[in-house]
Amino acid sequence: MKNLIIIRHAKSSWDSPVSDKERTLTINGARDAALVAEKIADYLPAKFHAWSSTATRAMGTANLFKAVFPENIAIEFKDELYTFDSSKLESIVRTIPNSYDCVIIFGHNEAITDFVNTFGSIFIDNVPTSGFVSLQFDTDSWRDFSKGETDKIVFPRDLR
Repeated sequence: MKNLIIIRHAKSSWDSPVSDKERTLTINGARDAALVAEKIADYLPAKFHAWSSTATRAMGTANLFKAVFPENIAIEFKDELYTFDSSKLESIVRTIPNSYDCVIIFGHNEAITDFVNTFGSIFIDNVPTSGFVSLQFDTDSWRDFSKGETDKIVFPRDLR
């Protein structure tokens, strides 16, 4: 059994004249990410791995989660996760080492919404910023995963 948790980066600012990849989190975005992290604390296994896009907003979101789970999470930052393409995201997931049973990916839409709708069991119109979707796959190999079950969904709007 493999568990993939997909988290869309928290709300970011369009106010600064920086590239898309360098956009920072808003105060409300950071607050929403912290709300989601606290809500899912009891759901996560004792130890897990996380992969994050190298976009500033995704790294910031991942680091907010790490602040809630400092002993449980190891984060790897990966340039290839700065993608909006679900087929590229799928290819990346297939490279996860089989020794990792639970992985969190911090990334971007449209890749995230398309991915969870392709491989999950519940249709989601749009995974919002700081949105959390957990998928379970009945496989021992990340390379061979196929349609799974949507196990848990947590969106910030449901926590306010």
